[in-house]
Amino acid sequence: MLVESMVFTVMKSLVFLYSLICVCYGREYTFPADFQFGTGTSAYQVEGAWNVGGKGESNWDRLTHTNPEAIADQSNGDIACDTYSKTKQDVQLLKFLGVDFYRFSISWTRILPNGKTDYINPDGIRYYSDLIDELLANNITPMVTMYHWDLPQTLEEEGGWTNLALVDYFTEYANILFERFGDRVKTWITFNEASHICHFGYGGDLIAPMLKDKVAAYQCGKTVILAHAKVYHLYNERYREVQKGRIGISQHIIWFDPMEKYYKDVNAAQSALEYTFGWLVHPIFTKKGGYPPTMIASVEAASKKDNLPSSRLVDLTTEEIELIKGTADFLGVNHYTTASCSHIGDEEIHPGLFYYADADASCVSDFTEEGAASFWLKVIPSGFRKALNWIKDQYNNPEVIITENGFSNFGHLINDCRRIYYYNAYLEELLKAVHEDGCKVTGFTAWSFMDNFEWRSGYFERFGLFAVDFEKPDRPRTAKMSAHIYKHILRERKIDWKYTPEGFPECEWLRVKDEL
Repeated sequence: MLVESMVFTVMKSLVFLYSLICVCYGREYTFPADFQFGTGTSAYQVEGAWNVGGKGESNWDRLTHTNPEAIADQSNGDIACDTYSKTKQDVQLLKFLGVDFYRFSISWTRILPNGKTDYINPDGIRYYSDLIDELLANNITPMVTMYHWDLPQTLEEEGGWTNLALVDYFTEYANILFERFGDRVKTWITFNEASHICHFGYGGDLIAPMLKDKVAAYQCGKTVILAHAKVYHLYNERYREVQKGRIGISQHIIWFDPMEKYYKDVNAAQSALEYTFGWLVHPIFTKKGGYPPTMIASVEAASKKDNLPSSRLVDLTTEEIELIKGTADFLGVNHYTTASCSHIGDEEIHPGLFYYADADASCVSDFTEEGAASFWLKVIPSGFRKALNWIKDQYNNPEVIITENGFSNFGHLINDCRRIYYYNAYLEELLKAVHEDGCKVTGFTAWSFMDNFEWRSGYFERFGLFAVDFEKPDRPRTAKMSAHIYKHILRERKIDWKYTPEGFPECEWLRVKDEL
């Protein structure tokens, strides 16, 4: 009996140890039956046909045509992937992947060439209607982003997102989208990476219009969040009961760890999270509403340091706070990487990090970590789970759809082992967040569907599951190894590190660093 008891105890211990190993590596977890998978693109990055079919000029058309040196390879999106003429072909590639949904954005200027409703472009309506119908015919759900950084140039010349008149212009534009497509589109995202529009486009020079004006950045933030809220209320009042769709907003979160475990660095990391992510999420997803208190305090202190008579942060009125609260059915989250933050205090901040200065934080990527083609994208999977838990704790565990997650490489690379490693590792962290932490993540979007115009990086950095040969006029697509792996994950609904698709060499996971 004693021997049997000892054997039983050892067996129990081994079973426990095996279970623990499975938990640690996420191998016992599968994606819930109702979990949705997709992939995505944005209009300017892939469509091309910049002046075809009555489309108007966008701020990115103007930037790339008049200031080509702003783009790393002096390229533009005039042709890009030419998805404008390849609807049926591309939907078949999506069907091959087995995705549940396809996230794409609508070009404002393809619908309203001058940004306003005095003229609705029939070809724009035709193009997106055909795309939506083709997706549905192949059992793929359209997920539509209304604004992914390409503003009509006519509206940019009126002050762009610093001009509160854009609240009404955007609402009128959204109304047309609901009228023409809302019978078939049931998932809407108002803005992609709302704070990036303002931090990087108006406060900085990383995206159009490259204004580099901090005051303009905060004016932009108020306009964007009010425009989102007005569109949400429009849908509630006029369309929701009949169309039965839902509306969210997408924000980018970098997870910030403190550089050191001193309380000042811990506070700096928290402040950076509030400043970059919480700025336009806190007003929607908290009971109190308004901007994050830590952000209000840090921007006010930074403004005083710059000898300004008042804070750069543009106040929301009591009525505006109430208007914005609760205006989302889900939260779209874009996540790629993790960085480390330290307290600035009275020290000078590096000019390349201007957008963190008002948060009293200096945040940098860890250059000792494995990286992608994009210099800022370090592969740190654990930050994904931390970010999801922070969102759960800060905003009462809202429904989250991962609206972007991906890895960049250089050139026309097909055997993209490092991207496969990235997706496997990050999806394992997502599974832990769902199964162990109770985070309500209901969907995942691999970014991106195909290689495309990567904003100021041009075509140097490529995020696609499908490679695009930009040297050839017909822009042929080729499935990368990662496309086959993603297809397998969607079919099996779990991560399988040992799976190698037929016809591809096996990745040596411990030696993927030499690929670039």
